[in-house]
Amino acid sequence: MEVLFSTVLLFLGFAMLIKGADRFVDGASALSEKLGIPRLIIGLTVVAMGTSAPEAAVSITAALKKSADITIGNIVGSNIINILIILGISAIVAPFTVSRSTSLFEIPFMSVITLLLLFQGKNGYIGLFDGIILLLIFTAYLTHLLAITVKKNNSPSDTQTNIEIKDIGLNNDNSENIIASGKIVPILIMVLQLIIGLALIITGSNIAVSAACKIADFFNMSERFIGLTIVALGTSLPELFTSVSAAKKGNADIAIGNIVGSNIFNILFVIGISSVITNIPFSERFYFDTVIAVLSCVLLMVCCAKRRKITRLCGIVMLVCYAAYFFFIL
Repeated sequence: MEVLFSTVLLFLGFAMLIKGADRFVDGASALSEKLGIPRLIIGLTVVAMGTSAPEAAVSITAALKKSADITIGNIVGSNIINILIILGISAIVAPFTVSRSTSLFEIPFMSVITLLLLFQGKNGYIGLFDGIILLLIFTAYLTHLLAITVKKNNSPSDTQTNIEIKDIGLNNDNSENIIASGKIVPILIMVLQLIIGLALIITGSNIAVSAACKIADFFNMSERFIGLTIVALGTSLPELFTSVSAAKKGNADIAIGNIVGSNIFNILFVIGISSVITNIPFSERFYFDTVIAVLSCVLLMVCCAKRRKITRLCGIVMLVCYAAYFFFIL
């Protein structure tokens, strides 16, 4: 009976995380618009970070609760799932072409920082100094992204703005709460959305982590396995909905940009912040999982190598690779 209750709480936590991320992105997007920040910048930063908000909340909460295996497992597992499952499903639903800049810069960059994480964990933990390095790289990455975007898109049109909001896939019915007949909702409502979204994310993360730990104890499963699978999949649901929706609409940049941006955010910001708060033990068992995360990046680069297109065949290979990985850790 206790495990059934914990399972219900786990899904409740996931639901709160997803809805919280949805509200948070809505509020942040509308507030940024009101402050005059170009919407394309919002798409490249707020959307990727917003869909990664559940991972951030769960991993930081787990770090504070000394559940290190969930902290690392959630991030490494989410990054693997984002590539092998979410991009795999997206490619099967609708094959898409990857932009030249994403293929030549962002995907290799994602691979390098995943290797960096593996290197940092060699001494058995991710500490304060490691966290500072990750956060500095994250700041440099955002600065680069901002500079490139501002240079190319100083004044995006209102039409482009509305298309981007619609195509992101996170706003759903809430989009009309943000933009109705060209009018921006009052700042008070935007701030309220931010507060509600953040509250749901924090509360949901606490519920999900506590429930996951109880389920792991009941079935005598390791926190590593729970973090790499159940928690990682649950916190990756926003990326799944966003990327599949974008792929169906033919928005390849959003589909893959969301995943690559989220993976970069997960390592540089989430693990960076978590390790600044407290040392995060990195057990030897995670070497294998992090290597799989690196190989997932390599597989993505291989798929993009020829004509920069992720085909249905690539999608099938990705799903088969995840199935093999899952049964191995099981």
